[in-house]
This record gives sequence, structure tokens and C-alpha cells, in this order.
Amino acid sequence: MSLNPKLADWSGQRVWLIGASSGIGEATARLLMQRGARVALSSRNEAALTALAGDQAHVAAADITDRASLQVAFDDICSTFGGIDLAIINAGTHRPVRAWELDAAAAENLVQVNLVGAINASALLAPYFEQSGGGRLALTASVAGYGGLPTGLVYGATKAALINFAETLYLDLAPRGVAVHLINPGFVKTPLTDLNNFRMPALIEADEAAREILAGIERGDFEIHFPKRFTRMLKLLNLLPYRSYFPLVHKITGL
Repeated sequence: MSLNPKLADWSGQRVWLIGASSGIGEATARLLMQRGARVALSSRNEAALTALAGDQAHVAAADITDRASLQVAFDDICSTFGGIDLAIINAGTHRPVRAWELDAAAAENLVQVNLVGAINASALLAPYFEQSGGGRLALTASVAGYGGLPTGLVYGATKAALINFAETLYLDLAPRGVAVHLINPGFVKTPLTDLNNFRMPALIEADEAAREILAGIERGDFEIHFPKRFTRMLKLLNLLPYRSYFPLVHKITGL
């Protein structure tokens, strides 16, 4: 049974995609446009958004860490489209970190973009959808938030917090008719994962990730996790007691 209402047709759906200039966001934007959605694109990189949008999408450049910037984009999109049916909060950054490399300033940047930024956007969108009596809010976290993993020292913590945040949004908003989707990708080939210097199991292309995301929203899934051959293994791994979990993670990752 779906935890959210299903979506049968993308045609005419008014979608705000935050974090659209590269990687999963860019691929998702292209697929939404192909399927007939009315798409508004946001990120800090206005030039990349403009090139992506062509004459098919609306550009509303914004910095997710800047609440005033987000408010301007939100108001612009609502004015242009007459409202928003779905918002996908996809903006994020990544920096591989081991404990002996921990830098407080770099860590703060990860927290600001990945967690505080998502909260900034949700603070605009959750009340809007609740007052509208409907709509969909999707947040991109990561399977890195399931449990501690080497190189994910700060990144994984932000994603774990996002998973909890999305779960709590669902508890509050679903009874009020608002759908909430939690997107947990495994390894997807993007400029961010290109920074990793280790083997990434079940690595997929961004186009495949975009198809998984839209299919999950169509089904009404709460958690949209992929690729299943990898994410199910991680889910099982995180059910183990720590005395088993830690040695297995070292063995599997080689780190």
C-alpha cells in the first residue's frame, strides 16, 4: 500500500527543482521536461540553469543557504506558475572526510548546504502545502545516512539528519493531505561522486537515478531508494549489532 497518493500523469505538474544544475538534479529536470511537467529550476549556477532550461523551463536562481534568496525564487515561481504541485529539494554537496582530516570550516559548509539548506526550503514549502491542502515535498538524502561509513564523516551525518527530518515531516503533513517523499540514492555517477577514490558498488548513471525518482513519486512511495541490489544490502547491514557491523564495514569497504 502506498504511503502517499499516486501520480498518474506528469503533464502540467508544476515542479520546483532545487539543485538542478548538475548530476541527479540536472537529469531529473530533463526527464520532467520530457514528460510534460512545468519545471522551475533553481541553484546558484544561473548560467548552467539557463543552458538547461532552453525555452522549456523557468529559471529562478537561488542559494539554498540564503533564506532571502529562496524567498525571492519561491515568490517568482508562484507568480509565474500560479502555484507549486511538487518541490524536489535536491541541492547538496559532498567532500570525502576521514577523522584525521576533519576540518571545522569545511564541515560547517557541508552542514549548511545539505541540512540547513533543506530546512530553509522546507520552511517555505511545508506551510505552503499545508495551507493549500495538498502537494508533494521530496527531499534527497542518501543511503550514507543509514549508518556510519568511512569517508562519510560529516556528509553521512547530514544525510542521517535529513532522513529523520523527512520522516517527521511525513508524520505531520501526510494526515493533512500533503505527500512527503524521501529520496535515498546509492552511488550515482556525478561530479560529487567523482571525488571518491574508492570502488563504488552498484554505481549507476544520473539518468537511471532520475527514472527511479520519478517512478517512486508515481507509485506514491515514501522512501525512494535505489539501486535496490545495493540499498537492500545496506539496510540489512544496519540491522546488525555494532560488534558485527563495524568489522563488516571495514571488510566491505577496505577502509
